[in-house]
Order: sequence, then structure tokens, then C-alpha cells
Amino acid sequence: MKRRNFLKWTVSAPLIIKSSVLGAQAVPPSEQVLIGVVGIGGRSHELINNLLNIPSARIISACDCFKPRIDSAMKSVGEKNGWHAYTHPLEMLDKEKLDGVVISTTTHSRAWVSAHAMIRGMDVYMEKPMALTVEEGRALITLARKYKRVTQVGTQQRSIPLNNWASDLVKNGAIGKVKKVISANFVSPLRWNENTQYPDSPHTNDPWWDLWTNQAVFRPYHEDLHRGWAKWWDYDGGGTSFGVTGWGAHAYDQIQRGLGTDTTGPVEVILEEPVKNMPAGLFEEREIKPEETGAPYYPMTKDIAGPRAKIRMKYQNGVELELYYDSDRGPGLGCIFVGENGSIEINRDAISSNPAEILQRPDKPNKLAVPETQPHLENWIQAIKTRKQCVADIEIGHRSNTLCILVNIARDVGKVGEVLKWDPKKERFKNCDEGNAMLSRPRRKGYELPT
Repeated sequence: MKRRNFLKWTVSAPLIIKSSVLGAQAVPPSEQVLIGVVGIGGRSHELINNLLNIPSARIISACDCFKPRIDSAMKSVGEKNGWHAYTHPLEMLDKEKLDGVVISTTTHSRAWVSAHAMIRGMDVYMEKPMALTVEEGRALITLARKYKRVTQVGTQQRSIPLNNWASDLVKNGAIGKVKKVISANFVSPLRWNENTQYPDSPHTNDPWWDLWTNQAVFRPYHEDLHRGWAKWWDYDGGGTSFGVTGWGAHAYDQIQRGLGTDTTGPVEVILEEPVKNMPAGLFEEREIKPEETGAPYYPMTKDIAGPRAKIRMKYQNGVELELYYDSDRGPGLGCIFVGENGSIEINRDAISSNPAEILQRPDKPNKLAVPETQPHLENWIQAIKTRKQCVADIEIGHRSNTLCILVNIARDVGKVGEVLKWDPKKERFKNCDEGNAMLSRPRRKGYELPT
């Protein structure tokens, strides 16, 4: 969350920026897409701000299982906009006549909420990572196709013109045949210590804590679970800054788009060294070159540490993916495509190349003039009206998220130097039963995915 400057929900710093300030035209209420938001934590602040500035969208309800949070949101922004407040997502989905639902919950409960929204006839915008396991992701795709839902996964670089333009250059041969792609050696999640001493807390027996725990193993309330869930294996895949599913979901999605592998994945995964708990970067004194697109992000990862190890993957066409960079090197939210005739580095709304002439073209788009997530939400809202596929459709998001899961599985299995054969069609390992056992997880009773 460090990299985002969220507006705080206070009266002195209002969440709302009126669309009239941005020069937008009013849209009749009958033509607005009615939206509900589930999960009112940090990330949702940015999503809500963007939605409030899209005239064709109107938020009418919001839900968070933690009552103090939804109460605060209603006091600061919800009441003045006529929102209906809920503390249980299924109650909101059953009572509200919604066109779409923005799901910005914890990762371990995201698929459950998304599935229930889709079977009730609602289109969904799912924050990334869209699912905790490969099995969850595939189940969501099945539901989306059966009920013909419009889906958007929150990898917003798919809606940034500069990123797409550079990706298309790679796909169209601007650097010749791609030989390899280099990206970051992201931090994996930690395992919760089951010998932890839990403080006495009234929250343990509160219904909201059971709902918050969702599919995961139920544990007594602990603030480090509630507030720090993104760093634990049971709840996410490394959701912190420079984490596998935190930044890696964006970087891997950039790789998939540039390689033209949106609906498939690698065929080999190789753990190249033992996994160690280590800092994300070296941070020694050095000259940072102007062409380093990741420079603005380096300082954000100084305090990040966790399980790391270099991993190499291989695609069917022979392209190798090297997950090698530390957090103070390379494009942390992107990658470098290396071809026969040069290289292109793509980060968030930032690109560079070697030689520089590769990018010197008259059709090169400008950087965004609006918040980075707004075009992505606009694409979803427009798709709800037209029923066309979004730029980060659920299958695309699932395939990028699968790369994250493969990284964590390879590290957890720990077979250094062995080639794990992955079948992207069957979505299973051909030679690793331990890995296949991690493609799904037991779900707690009451939080099974609807079928």
C-alpha cells in the first residue's frame, strides 16, 4: 500500500471530486450503471474515488464485515451520496438491484464474493489477485462463462495506452524474435506460526471474524492477521509491495500481454536456488540511470523482506522468463523484453529501450492525464453496457495470477534445479504431485464456492 497516496475519509479531506470539476457531462440516472462495493479497506479508496468521477457509474451500496470501517465510510462519504450500508456481502447482493460489484476484499474471500455476485446476475470488477488458488480461478471462469458475466481483473496496466503500445511493439517484432524476458525476484508469503499466543479479544467470537476468516482455517482474532493478512500464506500469495501477488501480479500480466500468451502460460518452472528469508533489495550506493523505469519505486521497498529465490520459466515457443531482479533494480511493476535486435523495458506508464531509437515513433502515446485506475474502471463500465469483453477479462487475469501461484508453489516444493513440467491446458504439473496438491485448498464449511 505504500506506493499509493490515498485520500483519507475525513470531513476535512473529502473523498469526492465532483465530475463537473473534471469537465465531465452529466448522465441521466436511467443510463447509469449501479454499483455496489464490497471491502472498504485501503485499496478501495482509490477505486471509489475513480468511480465517483465516472458519470456513467453510480455507487448505491457498500459493504465491509468490520462495522467500524463501514460506519466511518458512511459518515464521511456514504450518507451524503445515499449509499446503503451492509456488513454481510450476501445480504447486500440479495437486497440491492446492482448491475456490477467492485470486490476489493481480502484475497482469501474474493473468489467467494465474486462467485455469489455472478450467480445473482451481477458483473464483477475483481481486485488482483482474483483468486487464492488455481482451482478457484478456474471455477470463477466457469461461472462467468455460464452466466455471461462481464469481468474485469484489477491489473490496470492493461488500460494504460503507453503500456499497450509498447507491448504491441514487442508482439509485432520491433526487437525481432523475443529471446527472454527479465522481471523481479518477488517476495513470497510467510507461514503463520501455529504456536502463536493469541491475546484475549472479544472479536474472536464475533460473527464478523468468522466471515472475515472465510475459507481459511479459523484462528482466534489476532491483529497481525486482521491488519497484516497480505503477508500470510493462508490469506494471500505475497500481497505486500514487491510481493509475488502484490506487485508480481502486475509485472506478470505485462509479460503475458507482451508475449501474446494471454490465455496460456509457461510449460516449465525451475527453482534456481534455495529459498531464503532476505531483504527485497541491496540498496547500495550507485548511480541510477535515466532509463531505469523502476527508479520511482525503489525507495518504497527498503523495509520489505521475506522468502525469495530466483526462478526461471520457459514457454512453449522457447522464450525464457528470468525472475531475477532485486527491488532496487529493474522495472518492479513490469519487465524487460530482450530480443534479437534490442530490448524494451515496460513499467507502469513508463518505457525505455535499447537502442533508444526503437521507441522514437510518431504514434507513441502520451502518459495518462487521469488517475491510473480510472481508465480500467471506465472500460468495465462501458463493457457492462455493450456486453463486450473487458481488456483484463477473467481468463486473462487468471493466467497472470497462475504465474504468481507457480512461483510460490515452486519455492514451497523446494526442488532446486529440477524442471517442473507444467501443462497450461490441463493446469496441472506433469511430474510434481506435491505441486498439484497446492492447486486447491480445503474450504471451511459455509464458505464453499457455489456451483
